[in-house]
Amino acid sequence: MSRRHSAKKREVLPDPRFGDVTLSKFINIIMTRGKKSIAERIVYDAIEMLDKKAANDMDLSNDAAKKSTGLAIMLLALKKIGPQVEVKSRRVGGANYQVPIEVPAPRAMALAMRWLRDFARKRGENTMAERLAAEAYEAANDRGSAIKKRDDTHKMAEANRAFAHYRY
Repeated sequence: MSRRHSAKKREVLPDPRFGDVTLSKFINIIMTRGKKSIAERIVYDAIEMLDKKAANDMDLSNDAAKKSTGLAIMLLALKKIGPQVEVKSRRVGGANYQVPIEVPAPRAMALAMRWLRDFARKRGENTMAERLAAEAYEAANDRGSAIKKRDDTHKMAEANRAFAHYRY
């Protein structure tokens, strides 16, 4: 890692269907082996499934409300999964301490996207779109493996609160 210059943040173009930058980043995280069109299809299918599930649960009749419900659930899930604090290893006087630090918003969103992807892959549904939709729906309702990971991260930071004075 260079000490002289910090890496510049790259501009990410919004996704073609919804015009959302966060969704575009999520599509890039879902993508494997450079197959972006497949990743887009997976995410958009998952959003459509969330639309249908929300329409069944809420019994919406308004088409405008149906249009953005799936996207809103997906973004809400990502927002809820993101951790507020995490622990980082810090070496002080020959001993390693797990020091709790606050998570910046971009890192929290990146962690949330990765955790949602990883736990969706581990689910038992047939297609990746179904897995992603189910995990996002559970996360939006404060359930699921990704939410458990966030809670475990918070518990770890709380348990190591005594070493907070080693923060850097």
